[in-house]
Amino acid sequence: MDNKNHTHESNVNPPLTREGLGNGAIFTLPNLLTCCNLICGCMATGAAFYGNYRWAIVMIICGAVFDFFDGMVARLLGISSPIGKELDSLADVVTFGVAPSAIIFYLFHEVHYPDMLASLSGFIPYTAFLMAGFSALRLAKFNLDTRQTTSFIGLPTPANALFWGSLIVGQHAFLVSPKFNAVFLFLFMFLSCLLLVAEIPLFSLKFKDLSWQHNKVKYIFLLGCIACLPLGTSALAAIIVWYVALSLAAKQLKFGN
Repeated sequence: MDNKNHTHESNVNPPLTREGLGNGAIFTLPNLLTCCNLICGCMATGAAFYGNYRWAIVMIICGAVFDFFDGMVARLLGISSPIGKELDSLADVVTFGVAPSAIIFYLFHEVHYPDMLASLSGFIPYTAFLMAGFSALRLAKFNLDTRQTTSFIGLPTPANALFWGSLIVGQHAFLVSPKFNAVFLFLFMFLSCLLLVAEIPLFSLKFKDLSWQHNKVKYIFLLGCIACLPLGTSALAAIIVWYVALSLAAKQLKFGN
């Protein structure tokens, strides 16, 4: 997940020794958890290509859980290595970049096409993989951006992946109805791609204390999340939209965190 402070391969690191590349350095518990994240991303991608959206989002959620715990376990055990940091970003590109791209790719084959675009219906689905490219850019940027150690600038890749999985599973009937079409899908997809790399600060979800004064935005966010729960499967998508909207409002109104 791109909420960890990784070291990118372009940073100046001492060369790895033979011992540093041995099985003991590779087969650590955090790395195994990261590989589980990667495997979940591969399974989500495979499910998406078969149109099994529900299984795809389940695997993305599982990947996000593994992604959360690999960083936590690494910190608890005091294990940190260049291999682990690189592996984490590679896994995230698959689970939170390629998998949602595959979901959108399949949806492009189901949505309606305006008559003027009917001849391009075999090509347009491949534009879904723009999201994988933007996700990779987002992760690379995050790895080098010292401003994002406690908060985010731009939409995190896990949030973007969960948004699309939740939206497509929860609103599939509408998305494939005549009320929606490939043009809208492409525009929404491209907007989310831009949000991944946009210079938009998103407030931190960490509580330093429980006071209202220091956490008013977070408490407002939590209340909004509760209000979204009746939406069922679409709740995740609504919560992520709420998070971005509230971050923009907080910046404009200069709310405290």
